[in-house]
Amino acid sequence: MPQTTTDPPMPQERAGRREWLGLFVLTLPTILLALDATVLNLAIPQISADLKPSSTQLLWSVDIYGFMIAGFLITMGTLGDRIGRRRLLMIGALGFGIASVIAATATSPEALIAGRALLGITGATLMPSTLALISNMFKDPRQRGVAISVWVTCFSVGIAVGPVLGGALLEWFWWGSVFLLAVPVMVLLLVVAPVLLPEYKDPDAGRIDLTSVALSLVTVLPVIYGIKSLAEHGPSAVAIGTLLAGLLLGVAFVHRQGRLADPLMDLRLFANRAFGATLLVLMLGLGLMGGLYLFVSQYLQLVEGLSPMESGLWLLPAAAALIITSSLTPAIAQRIRPGYVVGSSLCVSVVGYVLVSQVGSEGGLPLLVTGFVLIYIGISPLMVLGTDLVVGSAPPERAGSAASMSEAGMEFGMALGIAGLGSVVTAVYRDEIGGALSPDLPGSVADTARDTLAGADAVAGSLPGQIGAELLAEARHAFTDGLNLASGIAGVIVAALAVAAFVLLRHVPSVSDTPHGDHGAHGESGEKPGAPGEAAGSAPANEPATAGDSR
Repeated sequence: MPQTTTDPPMPQERAGRREWLGLFVLTLPTILLALDATVLNLAIPQISADLKPSSTQLLWSVDIYGFMIAGFLITMGTLGDRIGRRRLLMIGALGFGIASVIAATATSPEALIAGRALLGITGATLMPSTLALISNMFKDPRQRGVAISVWVTCFSVGIAVGPVLGGALLEWFWWGSVFLLAVPVMVLLLVVAPVLLPEYKDPDAGRIDLTSVALSLVTVLPVIYGIKSLAEHGPSAVAIGTLLAGLLLGVAFVHRQGRLADPLMDLRLFANRAFGATLLVLMLGLGLMGGLYLFVSQYLQLVEGLSPMESGLWLLPAAAALIITSSLTPAIAQRIRPGYVVGSSLCVSVVGYVLVSQVGSEGGLPLLVTGFVLIYIGISPLMVLGTDLVVGSAPPERAGSAASMSEAGMEFGMALGIAGLGSVVTAVYRDEIGGALSPDLPGSVADTARDTLAGADAVAGSLPGQIGAELLAEARHAFTDGLNLASGIAGVIVAALAVAAFVLLRHVPSVSDTPHGDHGAHGESGEKPGAPGEAAGSAPANEPATAGDSR
């Protein structure tokens, strides 16, 4: 009987100078999207004075961007797998540049909302495309970890400089200047992308299922809208009904994906335990941080009385900590398993949440900044290793789908974090301020003050000196108590996530223990998701990713 032999896996193809230069190109939209997520809030006063939108129109001009990104992420990630990820990135860059000009030159609230909607749709093409291209360009696990670390770092840079840069632009130019930042960046991307970025697509992908596209939109948009409505206005028939309708349609969407040969969202990826567990921890961990960030920003401006630019400067230490930790994470992950790195770092975040839960309404700035620095230090390895695990767990031809699920999970996490923590802050604020308001206050003034801290800050100036000062002090104290409780609850949840990371990701090997040719983390099964029975990494690692690779 002839003896069978097994060929050793071929050496892992390593990225060269072209790929690292291409990574620079991929960081451009990452920085830009992070900037765009923060600068509009600074421009709201000028937009209100110029365009005179109604409160509903102003709300939609802010929210429509996030709604469209969340709604189209899954579709765009899968579309990139089919038509080519570089091509989709360039189409999105062109559309984002045009939409930025439309938003910057809007002369009516309706035009601004339309421009922001188009920004969201085109923005949904950028993040999954960049992540999927990184996965394809950097096949070596060590290099891919460093590349994703750079990607996360650039996103952090965008968040850090957004308030400072936006504040400077608004001091010197009109509000539309914050949108025009995107135009030169997108032009540069369109010029250099064909030179430095290879093209990747799945040559065997079938047609995109339009019914699934429609179902994904009518699932995501109502769910996000319902969550935000519950956070902003409390329980209502419309909010609960919209949320339930979205969840029911989501069940239909998932059922359809399980029946399709070429699904819009590949549920087989969840057969990998590391993929599902990481996605859950990533979604909740980043969502809680994002939810707290919103209220920390309000604390800085409305409790400490800082300007938007000053608030941005006080947040720079946390952003710097995030950048430094992101840079160090790949080296740490060389020897220590990702589950242990993520679990330990989340414990550091827990300490930060505890510190923020002790901040007072007076003199609390040093403790707040220290706590937020620790939260960012703890969340950084999750962003780097979590993203790497999610994208790296997918085979190359489904990297776009995995990247879109990672981004969609983050969007859902942010919505849940803002809604959940926002409900806590609002409930505590309204309960405490309601008992502190003077019965002599006019009804309209009391209602405005009772609604939000921003409302109390606005009406306090119209009241006689001592009465206004007392109202503002009580409002700040009530808001701070709400922030304390929300941070404490977030700390408990993050502690549970740390335990989950230790337990559920303990079998994922460190980078130094990952065999050459292994594309990503495979948990205990050792199989690629969606390819039952096929050993992970059995295909030669230096085999061209697709027939359409144009390198």
